[in-house]
Amino acid sequence: MEFGHIRRMRDMRFPHEIAVIMPGEFFVSRAPMVVYTVLGSCISVCIRDTVTKIGGMNHFMLASPSGNVENDHWGPSARYGSYAMEVLVNELLGQGGHKSRFEVKVFGGGKIYEGRNDVGAKNAAWALEYLEREGMQPIKADVGDVCPRKVYYFTESGRVLLKKLDGIQRQQIVKEEQQYQQIVEKEVSAGDVTLF
Repeated sequence: MEFGHIRRMRDMRFPHEIAVIMPGEFFVSRAPMVVYTVLGSCISVCIRDTVTKIGGMNHFMLASPSGNVENDHWGPSARYGSYAMEVLVNELLGQGGHKSRFEVKVFGGGKIYEGRNDVGAKNAAWALEYLEREGMQPIKADVGDVCPRKVYYFTESGRVLLKKLDGIQRQQIVKEEQQYQQIVEKEVSAGDVTLF
């Protein structure tokens, strides 16, 4: 996969090009890269093969589709953890990675919304259960809490730079997640019509 749709940028603080992923996206590279995302209640799983140095990250909003999946043409979408994990692992394997050498790290799942429904905790629990079921025990999991996170993942080394956000930044992330959710809901309600 070429990942031509992924925005890239340079930052003089980092030795490699940065791939910026949004909700519903993932990125894998054989070449050294930095994968960057901002997480609220969403989850990112970072995986690399410790021998070949192939590494990548996903960013998903929900564990799996709910309700009528037949009308949800986002079903095969990396916005769902059930699909995001499949495409990330398959791309790593397709580029020469081996599951027995995978190093896994998990981030996100913050409780950034008011109320009882803790989407972040559900996402984090799902991700950790999935990884355990698949025999991929994370060496690092920074999930939960009440704050969003900025994550920079170095695909070659597995190094992570993590910054927890608060205040105005938190409010902005809540707003962005809600806007993305509205876009998704419009797409789903459009039924079987796909615009391109």
